[in-house]
Amino acid sequence: MYAGHTQPGAVDRWFVEPTDDSVRAPWRGVALAVDFLGEPVGAAALILVAVAGCLLRRRTRAAVFVVVAVGVTVVVATLLKSLVGRTIHGPDNLSYPSGHTAFLTALAVVVALLAVGRSGLGRAGGMLLVLAAGLVAGAAMGWAQVALGAHYPTDVLGGWCSAFTVVPATAWVIDRAGDRRRPPGQPEHR
Repeated sequence: MYAGHTQPGAVDRWFVEPTDDSVRAPWRGVALAVDFLGEPVGAAALILVAVAGCLLRRRTRAAVFVVVAVGVTVVVATLLKSLVGRTIHGPDNLSYPSGHTAFLTALAVVVALLAVGRSGLGRAGGMLLVLAAGLVAGAAMGWAQVALGAHYPTDVLGGWCSAFTVVPATAWVIDRAGDRRRPPGQPEHR
């Protein structure tokens, strides 16, 4: 639907008329801080903290899950950008889907899934926590990306959907692989 486009669509314009920068102080500082979490240094710091937390709790499968799920989500978003070819602010700025939004949403969903696994919330409570975490993280990063003029609103939605597609599939694969490697009768360490 957005392949090869270089302008905002009708849905994008309904939300906001994209400009180079549609947010002013003090909210611009907030948007830049949230945006930093999706930049290489900020993203690496968040991953490092999440992995360190898993390893300190001796949850190696969880640490693998953090790295692989978030990494695969970012790779998928990057590949989709190249396939779709939608741009913003010139021909060199691929925009669909938002990699920043995909990253932060994926990380929030991964952390929420790990928390649900230990909390005993039950299926409904766990699902609500995972959806809420992904929604809040995706909305925060999405707002920052649109406010800073880096993405159209539909790009943000694409990034959010990428994360919610890739993370559960990655969790399933990692669990299956981990279960096959565990000797029979040995307890599961997640």
